[in-house]
Amino acid sequence: MKPLKPWISFADQLQKLQARGLQVDNSAAALNYLERLGYYRLSGYWYPLRLIDEAVSQAQGKAVRLDAFAPGSRFEDMARLYVFDKKLRLLALDALERIEMAVRVDVAHLLGKRDPRAHENPMCLHGNFAKKLIASGPDKGKTQHQVWLTKYQSLLDRARKEPFVAHHSQQYGGLPIWAAIEVWDFGLLSKLFAGMQYADQQAIAASYGAPDGRAFAQWLRSLNFIRNVSAHHSRLWNINVLELSPVPKDWSATGLNPTRSFFYFCLMQKLLQVICPNSSWGQRLKNLLANEFPAVGNQQLSLAEFGVFPGWEAWELWSQQRTHK
Repeated sequence: MKPLKPWISFADQLQKLQARGLQVDNSAAALNYLERLGYYRLSGYWYPLRLIDEAVSQAQGKAVRLDAFAPGSRFEDMARLYVFDKKLRLLALDALERIEMAVRVDVAHLLGKRDPRAHENPMCLHGNFAKKLIASGPDKGKTQHQVWLTKYQSLLDRARKEPFVAHHSQQYGGLPIWAAIEVWDFGLLSKLFAGMQYADQQAIAASYGAPDGRAFAQWLRSLNFIRNVSAHHSRLWNINVLELSPVPKDWSATGLNPTRSFFYFCLMQKLLQVICPNSSWGQRLKNLLANEFPAVGNQQLSLAEFGVFPGWEAWELWSQQRTHK
């Protein structure tokens, strides 16, 4: 095991970067970034500016970076990339809030008609979710629904002082699904949707133009991944997405890459065109990509890492409005 790297001061951190070839035009501003955001978080943004070790990369079959920066690399370009990524995360959260709220209501309205406490009633859900026992792991012997209910109860306990939670608990012994959705997070929503009966999934998926309920369930899982990255202020623009959704067949010719964030921004745009067709969200994303991604002279940074493809701006998804569902 290697020893942990030693602590060094902010001033020494900046000096270290400069010694490796990173140009710094404004030392005071650069120190401020290091003091507010931290060396480790920012390292993900200057990583693409580091030189590639060609020999090692060829031997290992993947890009391996040297500590030294490519000629012309500037701290200010890294800072602009950080600000760009922050605005990208805020756009994602804006879209995902609307999507989460709309799908919550869809689920509650459909299931609530069957039983006001359908989220707690195994008979209202798919048998694999509500009856099949988990075969291994920490939840062995439980159903996925039981695991879901444990998480739901945890969120309910956290919100117990909320007036609507206290009222329903005292007066009725529990929350109807249309009130319960107010304590769910995106992950809980996506898991319950995945546990709904096939016909119920299909009904909601069709209203959003998804191929089927299974595909829409996976969309929600992937969007929850993007939401978690964004909410925890992590790097989004070139992240490798771990919760993958398949590219819809009618999008296959575009060259979209489901391991990159842009594909999920396309899914957000598709859903927003149903939820709020007059939204300017798509145009705001186009403006951000066109005007605020840092143009670096040494070509170390590219929006291709985000997953865009040539001519994406003219694609119908981004150039036309849709009607409300």
